[in-house]
Amino acid sequence: MTKAQTVTTLAEKTGLQKAQVAEFLEALANLSYQEAKNGFTLPGIGKLVLVNRKARMGRNPATGETIQIPAKTVVKFRVSKACKEAVLSA
Repeated sequence: MTKAQTVTTLAEKTGLQKAQVAEFLEALANLSYQEAKNGFTLPGIGKLVLVNRKARMGRNPATGETIQIPAKTVVKFRVSKACKEAVLSA
């Protein structure tokens, strides 16, 4: 589902204007970006969390050369149990 389709569907279901729904989704996205470091939860859907990855050895697929991959912090999304059950039971 595209962003435009999502906005249209939510506007129809809520009775709000498409511009209001688009503004709400933009505000929700910006809030999630700001709060991801503390863990941002969308109830019934999942949670954004930051995870620290350790340094490790990797391989360049083009040359086969072994390289050192540095430690880094990544953003992960953990799907909630309710979401898993709703999607997988359908």
